[in-house]
Amino acid sequence: MELWKTPKLSLLPPEPERAQTLSEIGLQHEISSSLIPERNTRQPETVKHKNRPYKASDSGVPVIDLFNFDPQHSDQLRYELRRACKDWGSFQIMNHGVPKKLLDDMRNAGRSFFNDCSMEEKRKYSCDSNSAASEGYGSRMLVKDDSVLDWRDYFDHHTLPLSRRNPNRWPSFYRFCLDVMVEYSDHMKVLALKLLSMISEGLNLPSSFIEDTVGEIYQNITISYYPPCPQPDLTLGLQSHSDMGAITLLIQDDVEGLHVLKDGEWVTVQSIPDAIVVILADQTEIITNGHYRSSQHRAVTNAHQARLSVATFHDPAKSRKILPAAYLTNENCPARYREVVYGDYVSSWYTKGPEGKRNIDALLL
Repeated sequence: MELWKTPKLSLLPPEPERAQTLSEIGLQHEISSSLIPERNTRQPETVKHKNRPYKASDSGVPVIDLFNFDPQHSDQLRYELRRACKDWGSFQIMNHGVPKKLLDDMRNAGRSFFNDCSMEEKRKYSCDSNSAASEGYGSRMLVKDDSVLDWRDYFDHHTLPLSRRNPNRWPSFYRFCLDVMVEYSDHMKVLALKLLSMISEGLNLPSSFIEDTVGEIYQNITISYYPPCPQPDLTLGLQSHSDMGAITLLIQDDVEGLHVLKDGEWVTVQSIPDAIVVILADQTEIITNGHYRSSQHRAVTNAHQARLSVATFHDPAKSRKILPAAYLTNENCPARYREVVYGDYVSSWYTKGPEGKRNIDALLL
């Protein structure tokens, strides 16, 4: 029975549904071989090349102990961060100063929204259907109507600057209190700025260089929910991409599914309790003139378990101009990227689609 293709089935809505709803329909009918909706199905050649098969490295991405930023370990940390930024563009950090309880509270808030709320309640917070980048509850990432949908639902929050915070867009039920979101936002910004400072120093730049170049931080917190998928070999939870902004801080639950691309192979990011995944984004690659790389990554699905992650993005203002640091360019090492206005970069990313690192590659000189 082709459940997803049957127009007479009363359970199916007349328009593309949330990934969580599609998953629940499949599970209710115990259909293991049902077809994935066409809007969520990747082209076979794309799936074969980018999604199956993959190799998982035994070592995985680097795991760096920050020693709570103890000055006695500063030289060691600069070295380890520099190597991870150059070789991987992503790494995990321990002893980062963010309380374990706060990490757990943030994950529980996400679970509560996706698992405890009815669809009617969740839809009260729906994104603007005319804008892929708007705040709220959604499934579609790109502007293009014909783009393949990821097997993911998300809830995005605008958290910084303070003028962007709109508590009316945030649920206030018992396990999703505003205090958790505000405290988490503040901790993530402090941590992001500390990391940007140390990775600036790793290139012999002034400690505030990347922060000064980025300017006022625009922060979004996106909770992503990846429900079980009847045919995970035909879908991606999140298509291959690099993030647009400066630096992303991400926490996972205990279900693995995040991959980063290293030397042509997809490497699974291990789920480590209390660790935070650091993902360098495109503007940091431009500012460092390619000395540091933004991380190409994706999320895969599985047939049995839901997965949840919380990503905190730290970006420039859309009016900000980004270009390679003059400190890192000379006759022997010219600028590798054209100057770009960040708002133009964002518009291109959401309109054309990411397709790996196509948008930053378009700026190469």
